[in-house]
Amino acid sequence: MTFSTHTRRYGLCAVVVCLSAAFSLGSTTALTGDESPTEPAPRDGSWLKMHEQFLERAKMGNIDLLFLGDSITQGWNGGGKAVWNRFYGLRNTANFGIGGDRTQHVLWRLENGEVDGIHPKLVVLMIGTNNLDSNAPDEIAAGVTAIVKKLREKLPDTKILLLGIFPRDEHPSARRERLKAVNQHIAELDDGKMIKYLDIGKHFLNDDGTLPKEIMPDFLHLSSRGYRVWADAIEPTLWDLLAAQ
Repeated sequence: MTFSTHTRRYGLCAVVVCLSAAFSLGSTTALTGDESPTEPAPRDGSWLKMHEQFLERAKMGNIDLLFLGDSITQGWNGGGKAVWNRFYGLRNTANFGIGGDRTQHVLWRLENGEVDGIHPKLVVLMIGTNNLDSNAPDEIAAGVTAIVKKLREKLPDTKILLLGIFPRDEHPSARRERLKAVNQHIAELDDGKMIKYLDIGKHFLNDDGTLPKEIMPDFLHLSSRGYRVWADAIEPTLWDLLAAQ
């Protein structure tokens, strides 16, 4: 399924959302074998426990700002904690990031209650880098589109800040080019109203296009300094979107 076909099928014309060390979640193999990025799929082990924790957090309510994604988002609870507390501690913010998640796993989480009963002003979404080894750029973009569509269905009054997938690898690479292709597709989801697309990838790079270890020690996951770069880069847009509520 191509990106354009997927978009026509769901009639989606707009949507917005936002993605130290890597996080090991123990045994988190997928329960299904040959997964599609657009078909909701769960994982096992501690992943389900984290999902249950998110359900409990949602029941508590009082979430104005929700971050949704994979280990890069989950890292706000680790190396990014000090930055998180400074920028988001007083904003009624929740972090629903799980290491290793692909688009299909976030879709399953959304279909199984993680945003039920809450009414955040804004969702920051970044997802898709873990699909790179299994899916083509248009397929990954279709998965991101499906997530945005699901968020719009479940949270019709919530704005979405959709972040371009962050660059990875120390030097420019074929994998980076594939990520750029995904980002070009999902940028089209920006509708100027409820969905805002923002690519902050350039803020992580040196002038020569290399990724500094001080920002991404393993050239994928962010250091504390990297999370500060992230926070600074989205703050003006975040402020505008939240103020417009």
